[in-house]
Amino acid sequence: MRSAIAAMGTGLGPGVLDACRALFDDEQRALAARQPAAAIDLAYGAAPRQRLDIYASAGAQGRPVLVFVHGGGFLKGDKGSDHAWPNASVGRMAASMGLVGAVINYRLAPEHPWPAGAEDVVAAVDWLHANVAAFGGDPAQFVLMGTSAGAVHVCGALAHDPALAVRVRGAVLLSGLYGFTPLDERDTLYYGDPALYPARMPRAALVETTLPLLVACAQFDPPRFQAEFLGLLTARLERHGAMPRAHFAGGHNHYSMAMHLGTADRALAAAVASFIADCCD
Repeated sequence: MRSAIAAMGTGLGPGVLDACRALFDDEQRALAARQPAAAIDLAYGAAPRQRLDIYASAGAQGRPVLVFVHGGGFLKGDKGSDHAWPNASVGRMAASMGLVGAVINYRLAPEHPWPAGAEDVVAAVDWLHANVAAFGGDPAQFVLMGTSAGAVHVCGALAHDPALAVRVRGAVLLSGLYGFTPLDERDTLYYGDPALYPARMPRAALVETTLPLLVACAQFDPPRFQAEFLGLLTARLERHGAMPRAHFAGGHNHYSMAMHLGTADRALAAAVASFIADCCD
């Protein structure tokens, strides 16, 4: 499997995405059969995309809550379902760890530009804070997690609503863009005028915050994402005298890093579990 991922290189696109999905399809379908959703399409806002699914083991009570935000380049992506496992598998992984998993959808660009994604993360946390106890979650123990554009929206939420960093215990960032590399033209569909890009990126908030972070990057991530990973680690070292926790996902690419969570490859899952255990009571 790792050789197949290596052969894909560092490129992105539908072909690579489909090839990665095929690698994990059997294991993830088996996980879906074992761990169905506890609740689906719960509305945390009025917009059609403001919906979330919850995953929890039967009898869960007072468990930490992992809130996962999918990727998709700001323009697409979905929380998944019982019949479409990508992204939903992260919620199932959380439930299998004894956590409560919440996987959200959010409004997409270009119809909903900056800061819609960040606002939706905040709104989802607000809704979960009021309602997750009914599903066995502890509203005082939230950890945010996002991949790619989802990681950007997690960071954007922390920058958009500074009080959020007080209400959550930590954040897991998989292959995000934090403001250490130039704007890509495609990203203007979310960020708008390139002149506003530096001020709209969450770089300053991420460097300054004392919220615990776990920052991850894949061996076959595109160079821009690897540069962002190193930029954030370096900036945090210079600001705080120490780097945040970090994970380098050997043998994985931009897509497979989130897609493989919940499978027998446990290296990243174990790092996430250890991080959450240290962040929460």
